[in-house]
Amino acid sequence: MRSVLVIVLVVGLSVTVLSAAAVPHKLNNKPLSEQDHYDGKEHNEDYDHEAFLGREQADEFDHLSPEESLRRLGLLVDKIDKDKDGFVTENELVDWIKFTQKRYVTEDVNRQWGTFEAVQQNTAELSWDEYKKTTYGFEPEEDPEDSEQTHGITYKNMLERDRRRWDRADQNQDGRLTKDEYTDFLHPEEATHMLDVVVTETLEDVDKDKDGFVSVDEYIGDMYQPVEGQAEPEWVATEREQFATFRDKDGDGKMGAEEVRQWILPEDYDHSGAEAKHLLFEADANKVN
Repeated sequence: MRSVLVIVLVVGLSVTVLSAAAVPHKLNNKPLSEQDHYDGKEHNEDYDHEAFLGREQADEFDHLSPEESLRRLGLLVDKIDKDKDGFVTENELVDWIKFTQKRYVTEDVNRQWGTFEAVQQNTAELSWDEYKKTTYGFEPEEDPEDSEQTHGITYKNMLERDRRRWDRADQNQDGRLTKDEYTDFLHPEEATHMLDVVVTETLEDVDKDKDGFVSVDEYIGDMYQPVEGQAEPEWVATEREQFATFRDKDGDGKMGAEEVRQWILPEDYDHSGAEAKHLLFEADANKVN
């Protein structure tokens, strides 16, 4: 079955609000966009723009006139429509979204890889000491003080997290990262052997009381912060039910590491496929199948 993509509506989306429970927890390294797809139950159109156009291209489109946006969209449609039949199928859109994500990762790695002095001197590998100096400004023999904080996180905490991620990315354990290993370090959500680190970092971020688990209040707090004088939205109660029914697998009132893994990395969830279905549903004004 084929679906028609009315491409104009992709950039000027008028979207239906979906349940926040329909999508997994947002990863620190977002799979398709730096934006959150949903802020609680509220849909964020910028996520769709970035997923479809690519992050830098989406920003560029925001500054174009409507006429120029339409012209460029027409050129994009020609690229996406591989069989040149005038329509964009779901599979073609999935392939395009995956392409834009891969392009972003490649460009991001190239941009950051080129900031290191050793790389600029044509060294094929990056040492931990140079990464630490370039990223944090610390010499190899220096250790940050616990009191130095950014957004409530100490430099020591950030270095420890980076070191743990570094060691997992360093597959041959020689203490240095090749560009491929640095790609896994920078975008761990893209590499199977890095997913344990993604789970650990998510658990640490959401687990505010540091007991090694995610309580229902911490789960809700990751998505919603109450505002004094305002009633709690209905979707929050739904998420509490979701936690008890689906997230807390063993019924002990909290999520451990394996339950967090199933929350943020569900085996049956494909971000690109889900986004393609979402865009087609919203953009196909005539609902042609």
